[in-house]
Amino acid sequence: MKVTKNITLNVAWFISKRLAFVKKHAFSGFIIKLATGATALSVAVMIVALSFVNGFQQVISEKVFSFWGHIRVLQDVDDRSSIAEEYPIVRDAGVETYLNRVPEAISVDRYATKSAILKFETGIESVLLKGLDSGYNQARYHGFLQQGNFFSFRQKGYSQQMVISAYTANRLNVQVNDSMLVFFFRPDGSRTARRLVISGIFKTGIEEYDKNFALCDINLIRRLNNWGEDEIGGYEIFIKDYKQTEPITQRIYSDLPQTWYSKSIHEIYPTIFDWLNLQGQLKNILLVIMLVVAAVNLITCLIILVLDRTRMIGVLKALGSKDQTIQRVFLYNTFWIALTGVVIGTVLGLGICWLQQATGFIRLNEEAYFVDKAEVLIKWWQILAVAAGTLFICMLTLIIPTWLVRKINVVKAIQFR
Repeated sequence: MKVTKNITLNVAWFISKRLAFVKKHAFSGFIIKLATGATALSVAVMIVALSFVNGFQQVISEKVFSFWGHIRVLQDVDDRSSIAEEYPIVRDAGVETYLNRVPEAISVDRYATKSAILKFETGIESVLLKGLDSGYNQARYHGFLQQGNFFSFRQKGYSQQMVISAYTANRLNVQVNDSMLVFFFRPDGSRTARRLVISGIFKTGIEEYDKNFALCDINLIRRLNNWGEDEIGGYEIFIKDYKQTEPITQRIYSDLPQTWYSKSIHEIYPTIFDWLNLQGQLKNILLVIMLVVAAVNLITCLIILVLDRTRMIGVLKALGSKDQTIQRVFLYNTFWIALTGVVIGTVLGLGICWLQQATGFIRLNEEAYFVDKAEVLIKWWQILAVAAGTLFICMLTLIIPTWLVRKINVVKAIQFR
């Protein structure tokens, strides 16, 4: 029984290969080429869509996290805006020790913010200064620097340098090494000014950051607010896997003492992450559409092949072939078509991705998309999943059309013209 089954499978496989490479009729040949092309195009589009969305989400997420970390730890959190000054808190050794021992944490950094008015000649611009201490990992901002360098720290006092955004620099018409007056308003309503030198100009591409923020020494903010050396605005926590941000935030919140709070960057800037999630949903919709297109085209191709080979089906039935064997012949034949389309589509999709990585020929409006070109991130497991999934789903859907073979009458099939 097993030997007979193997012979049947081998016969079906042999006939299908002969059909795959034999010269086709003009019409059926055109349909096969069309089905192969449609399958290839569908696979290529899926690979390009996945790689582009992966790259897009990764770059935007890295920009958001690099500038503000994954989690903030504060005291006395209220409903203030995300660009409002923090209330001063005294560094807590116990809290710092706990945060540094969080297994998923890469680093814990101290920061503070202060509203300021920048004035250069006749230009005026308002910003929120973000103060960093000397232990901060400046490398996180190096990817944003377009001109100049990060400001340097002093052992005593505060640095008289600052880093502003390209947006602010263009508004004020200033360059690196220019000095400007920076006005601050104290809690008691009084005003003070400092002259600071621009050491560098950054650009994140995220409008909310570039329009509102500048960087300076945290000691400057302490001096302006009359804070002590142990007072800060809060802590930034960078973690290893951003996908674990929410559960880690909740765990930290439950472990912190009363009056201490933890907030994820998703809570602070929800619109950015909602938009990124929307891109993921659109990607899934596109994948489904492309799979449907590939399956429908192959089903159409299979039906035409069956009709084109009606006389051959009649002869095989007259020679004693079972319906299942003839079904396998066409199923295997269509498998060759699908496999060819998947291979061509994979090569085409990867080729477009590699070309984009090398040349960046697909440009984007940075104001709308936060990046000036389409970013690419190829995940090989996704490429394999697209290729294998397309083949599997197409072959699964092709089983139904092969039942047409059972409806063909031997005598009428042999007489078919």
